[in-house]
Amino acid sequence: MLRHLVAFAAALLLSTQATAALIRVGPTEAIKRVSVAARLAQSGDVVEIQPGTYVGDVAVWRQKELTIVGLGNGAILDAHGQAAEGKAIWVIPDGKFHISNISFQGARAPDRNGAGIRFEKGHLELVNCRFTNNQMGVLTAHDPNSVLIIRDSLFAEAPHQKDVLPHLLYIGRIGRAEIWGSRFERGYAGHLIKSRARETGLYYNMINDGPDGSASYEVDLPNGGDVTMLGNIIVQGENTQNPVVIAYGAEHAQWSKNRLRLSHNTLVNARWTGAWFLRVWKEKLPDAQVLAVNNLTVGAGILSMTNAGEFQGNYPALLSMLDDPSEMNYRLATPGIYAGLISPAAELGADLAPAMEFQPPRGTRPISKPERWSPGALQPGN
Repeated sequence: MLRHLVAFAAALLLSTQATAALIRVGPTEAIKRVSVAARLAQSGDVVEIQPGTYVGDVAVWRQKELTIVGLGNGAILDAHGQAAEGKAIWVIPDGKFHISNISFQGARAPDRNGAGIRFEKGHLELVNCRFTNNQMGVLTAHDPNSVLIIRDSLFAEAPHQKDVLPHLLYIGRIGRAEIWGSRFERGYAGHLIKSRARETGLYYNMINDGPDGSASYEVDLPNGGDVTMLGNIIVQGENTQNPVVIAYGAEHAQWSKNRLRLSHNTLVNARWTGAWFLRVWKEKLPDAQVLAVNNLTVGAGILSMTNAGEFQGNYPALLSMLDDPSEMNYRLATPGIYAGLISPAAELGADLAPAMEFQPPRGTRPISKPERWSPGALQPGN
């Protein structure tokens, strides 16, 4: 009986592989437009897109499972005034998608929420993708079972509109969102990252509005949820429209578990006036658990004051104590001054001890365990 079941499973696998197709798109291919490939592809196929700029070539992907890869230096999707279903350059209604090496730019929509990708339901993983000059970089719907994972990607250049605030990344009430080794910069009026997810994980990112940005919050978590922020460099620019860097629970509770954990982040205020490195709306999330350990705050501002929770091993620094902030180098020039003062990483648990650090321009690299841990996202000797 077992032998027959194994044979049946093998035959089924071969059948599935046999029906999967490789669809190539590009100027030298039979299929020259991405939107045509979106209509032809079947679930399980792989779509490869040649380098080049595809103007006004918007699409709805209705497959249940698909891999889409930009070849070479990557494919550029320039909306040029077009929006699939009036929503985005690409719309994903419901499916499991892996998308890599694609650029999305210039998304505009009648509701002023034009997104590079509108993700409505399913499981979406983005790797080495770039979202620039979109009203929303990625905008999700509110499906509590959906998962969004972003790695080594860029979100930048929010358009200057005030009627509907542009966010570089807007995650709705989905189940889980993870962002790794990605870069966020040059916001305008809206937030760099806004997440309403039940679980949000930010790991080893560079979230830096920069001198040309004027965002509000760098990270907005308006409904609380279970949030882990590990090894991020978060910089509030001098032109910010709000003194809060990380906002937690500004609106109301949405989920049964509200926990915020900040470990080994470098939080920078580039303004002369003070910042609120973290603001927790405890009156709206009375059951929220807040843990902040081994973070480095740079510039004028407050972290623990007025915020109830457990705070340990967090230390302040001045911009002059960093290697070269003007070149986005936020490593401590003299980390030894904090030696032995912070909580040993071994006591934090595996999910709160840093194992990597942000690698410019995007991505992560593993780090070796230093002899003595330093507060912040960047460790000595790495």
